Amino acid sequence: MQLPPVATTTVGSFPRPSWLADIDALDWTFRLEGAPLREAQDDATIVTLHDQEQAGLDLLTDGEQRRPTFINHFLGSLDGIDLADRRAKVIRRRTERQVPRVTGPVRRRVSATADDLRFARAHTARPLKLAVPGPMTVVDSTYDEVYGDEVRLAMDVAAALNAELRDLQAAGCDVVQIDEPAMTRYHEKVAAYGAEALDRCLEGITIPSIVHLCYGYPNAGGQQHQYEYPALLAMLMETRIGGFSVEFARSGYDPALLRGCGDRLVMYGCVDPGEAPPEPVEAVVARVRAALPYVDPARLLLAPDCGLMTISRELARAKAALLVESARIVRAGL
Repeated sequence: MQLPPVATTTVGSFPRPSWLADIDALDWTFRLEGAPLREAQDDATIVTLHDQEQAGLDLLTDGEQRRPTFINHFLGSLDGIDLADRRAKVIRRRTERQVPRVTGPVRRRVSATADDLRFARAHTARPLKLAVPGPMTVVDSTYDEVYGDEVRLAMDVAAALNAELRDLQAAGCDVVQIDEPAMTRYHEKVAAYGAEALDRCLEGITIPSIVHLCYGYPNAGGQQHQYEYPALLAMLMETRIGGFSVEFARSGYDPALLRGCGDRLVMYGCVDPGEAPPEPVEAVVARVRAALPYVDPARLLLAPDCGLMTISRELARAKAALLVESARIVRAGL
């Protein structure tokens, strides 16, 4: 995979067309079932890929058009998980949600994403990135009735994720992303087992890898940037992870903290992913240039802070185009 300096990408999700799904908060309900649903998801994926190509993004995603949620798409491929009979749980120190139950030993049954990758690969020649939820976030987002031990559960999830990432690598994925919003809230758990579990996910993975250190979608509650990156980055620098997806558009963080990313990739959140109109290009360019003293342009990827699934398709296209124009201006000044 060859990307330009100051490359452009997105975190992963794009809005679902209204003919595919309805949204209530962050819960999507697909309008169809069976073969018609699969056809509609194929069509939505093609549309999303085309939108990204038209915007000029360098590293594409499938838009996560097949996923009812970013986590349940993967959980549905595991034994030991009951997605239907859920329990209430407060997740990530914020909201109570109805979450899947852990009802037995967690083992991977089938691949969740390899066919998604193959379909996307057949419809674009550009590099592709696909995301999976990380072990800590799976632990946080499920109701454990079996293990009674977060460490054991996390390591079984990590083993399943490792098999998933190996399949993505074999299928021709260019970059894998592990979404870990739980890591930003539970630094003590990262130290206890999260970093080790992340490393287990990456055994045998030789393509670039990024961990998305997420604070949550923009339209689902207040910001939680009081849990800061530096201590977290220091722990994760001891792992195999190839890079970090970090939020700077909304957080107000000083880009100097990117020194903590060493020689790893930085997926730099520099555009607000929420319903606000696109920022002036000059503001985004200034945000990017502020990072350049701390990150080699060859290792810098511009992205929104988080996924774009909660906004309109028109606004998502505009924010993708803003990333591309900002990168063009920054590259011209290198």
